[in-house]
Amino acid sequence: MNAACTHLDHIHQVKPKTPEGCEECLKTGSDWLHLRECLECGHVGCCDSSPNKHASKHFRATQHPVMKSYKPGENWKFCFVDELMWE
Repeated sequence: MNAACTHLDHIHQVKPKTPEGCEECLKTGSDWLHLRECLECGHVGCCDSSPNKHASKHFRATQHPVMKSYKPGENWKFCFVDELMWE
């Protein structure tokens, strides 16, 4: 990786707010493809390949920049501001 995320100070040890799935999709009965967890507050939202794109909407609403894959066995993170992905 040539560049580094400049938002590492936003990463905290968090517990997922809705361990069973996307917080908003669970409320509305919507489906999702993959899940992302906000590393600032623990919000669990669906990915941009999902119909509602709640992880991106969470970033735009809160400006919490870093999220991670919520899929077991995947260890990557993504910073919305720096547009960087890393493990």
